[in-house]
Amino acid sequence: MRPPYPVTRLAPGLRLAPLAAMLILLGCRGMSSPFPPIHPNPNMDYQERYDPQEASDFFYDGMAMRQPVAGTVARGQLNVDHRLLFGRDDEGYFLDSSPVPASDEVLARGRDRYAIYCQPCHDERGTGQGILFERAATPTATLHDELRLGYSDGRLYDIITNGSGLMAGYRYPLTVEDRWAIVSYVRELQEERRTMEAERAARQ
Repeated sequence: MRPPYPVTRLAPGLRLAPLAAMLILLGCRGMSSPFPPIHPNPNMDYQERYDPQEASDFFYDGMAMRQPVAGTVARGQLNVDHRLLFGRDDEGYFLDSSPVPASDEVLARGRDRYAIYCQPCHDERGTGQGILFERAATPTATLHDELRLGYSDGRLYDIITNGSGLMAGYRYPLTVEDRWAIVSYVRELQEERRTMEAERAARQ
């Protein structure tokens, strides 16, 4: 006797589809296995290469990581203006004056960068009695003695760039333009100090 409703008969292969789907879902529960994973193309996982900082018997210095070719310059960092970059003239002497004009914008930028990088040690007015001097009695140079007043702009720029004595260099946290801006602001501090001392002497 036929059933009162139509019956759809699945092909033998389709009958196993629900069972296969269930097995796949049960196999993806995140269970760990003591056996290594299957590598259909193992040469992509196990390549003959050197890891970072690995030693090498092939090279004479024993280093797998090779240094760039001498004179290599990173893209976008080709600096050809050595007066701006190093603060020196064609003969290698420090520039007497900054190659960056001391505009209002440059002085404002120099004041801002000075407050962040210089003021903690050199004080707001450049007296050398900042936090480092107050808390640790660390000798810090004043920007108003005869020695620093006699420095050229190129020399000040070089000190900011490479450091001097206990002072670290700021080549990396400060851009070239920011270093020159600080030089301009230091000159402004020195001029203000000279003006104040001249006015004080005139009143006496």
